[in-house]
Amino acid sequence: MVVEGNHYFPRASLVEEHFEASDTTTICPWKGTARYLSVTVDGNINRDAAWYYDKPMKAAAQIKDRVTFWRGVEVR
Repeated sequence: MVVEGNHYFPRASLVEEHFEASDTTTICPWKGTARYLSVTVDGNINRDAAWYYDKPMKAAAQIKDRVTFWRGVEVR
């Protein structure tokens, strides 16, 4: 699913051992509060490289339980 140019993937598809919750949050006026995850691969940490909305606003309900990436993350 694509929202605002970001591809959102099912959270259940993540290999959880590569992700760690971050304290970082941001607020989108129509999606709500984004929470971030740091991604670790081969010992390299990419801080706050993934984000999700655990309680999206009604207008963004379709991204609940989905995660998206930036900062050079490649989904394969």
